[in-house]
Amino acid sequence: MTVAPPAAFEDIVADFEFLEDWEDRYGYVIEMGKKMPPMPDALKGPETKVDGCASQVWIAPRIGPDGALGFTGDSDALIVRGLIALLHTLLADRPAAEILATDAQAQFARLGLDQALSSQRSNGLRAMITRLRDLASAQAAQG
Repeated sequence: MTVAPPAAFEDIVADFEFLEDWEDRYGYVIEMGKKMPPMPDALKGPETKVDGCASQVWIAPRIGPDGALGFTGDSDALIVRGLIALLHTLLADRPAAEILATDAQAQFARLGLDQALSSQRSNGLRAMITRLRDLASAQAAQG
């Protein structure tokens, strides 16, 4: 089963198609990161740090009242904050099964990010996706 991405992510795909220049696309991603609410420093610890990223990255899960998996995240790199914002748009506040059924790598490929990011950033993005999938797996296992 594959789950369709949320309408808000489809809007981002459309915006990326409109922006032909990669500098403009990077600017768009950075702006998304700047608009994210700040992550409380108390949540930035070893248990929320994402290994495998060149920059400092934290992702802290939260379970909504409906059981949906949400998360907050932060990074010391603006472009990575933007990638977290994109991941949030794609995956946050969805049931664990939907997160697990979403091919986040393929969705990011639709934006062309698979070819535009440096290998270090690509590895970091994969590490963030893996962390979110692990969190969703743990949530699904709890029922």
